[in-house]
Amino acid sequence: MGQKNYRWFPFVTAIFVTTLIISNIIAVKLVQISILYLPAAVVLFPIAYIFGDILTEVYGYARARQVIWIGFTCNLLAVVAIWIGGKLPAAPFWTAGTYASPMEAEKAYQAILGFTPRLLLASFIAYLVGEFLNSFVLARLKVKTGGRFLWLRTITSTLVGQGADSTVFITIAFWGTPGMSLGNAILSQWLFKVAFEILATPLTYIVVRYLKRVENEDYYDRDTNFNPLALS
Repeated sequence: MGQKNYRWFPFVTAIFVTTLIISNIIAVKLVQISILYLPAAVVLFPIAYIFGDILTEVYGYARARQVIWIGFTCNLLAVVAIWIGGKLPAAPFWTAGTYASPMEAEKAYQAILGFTPRLLLASFIAYLVGEFLNSFVLARLKVKTGGRFLWLRTITSTLVGQGADSTVFITIAFWGTPGMSLGNAILSQWLFKVAFEILATPLTYIVVRYLKRVENEDYYDRDTNFNPLALS
């Protein structure tokens, strides 16, 4: 790859990071989709996985690894900023436009944007495990299939990556929660995310073909160091 510059790489990176950060903010809300109860983030977070597929497929694992760590750092920065904002004393006239008193507005802020250490730990670990597995599987399959069957690579990598992500997050975040079936929660999230990936496959094809053409790049990870911590 060297010092080659890519026209669309910064944009793809920005979309990936933005969807990641927004997903973690809106995940506090639980929604009902048919008979499933899922975090609101499931409607957006899979997009980060799709763009993760695009990054690996077009630019290679090393570039995807770089973006994964950028996303992790930006998400950590967002969490720290939100936490500091919650610790700062509220102005005596601040009611957030809706609440009767600053105290009520402060409670609303904490209820929506306040993070518990356990959920943060679950989110960060699940993200790293899921993203790196997703990128690794896709990169290896690309070499083995000679660049054919993109649909097989994206779906298989999502099955592995999203399966690990859902399992790690649900287990760490909700282990020991009374009345909650961890198995059902993991399976529900996993199936929804995989279905999202399958439905988005035509769009993935369009974006990948366009980027390969305009970037003049179709990277194969034949001699790549797949260590997630590698800097080169």
